[in-house]
Amino acid sequence: MCLVFVCDEDERVISRQPAPGACPYCGGMVQAMDVESQWRFCFLPLYFKTKRRYYCSFCARRLVVH
Repeated sequence: MCLVFVCDEDERVISRQPAPGACPYCGGMVQAMDVESQWRFCFLPLYFKTKRRYYCSFCARRLVVH
């Protein structure tokens, strides 16, 4: 008997907008992105979460807010 678990995580950008401040690495403009993540098990959605992430638009680094 063989069991195969098919799990998948899908991330999708919902919106983008400019954020205040500048990148501490290169001084570029910061963008705020709302990202929706979804966990699926055998094509059935199990978990939804929306997160706001900050990225530099020039050097493409992910910036962490403390």
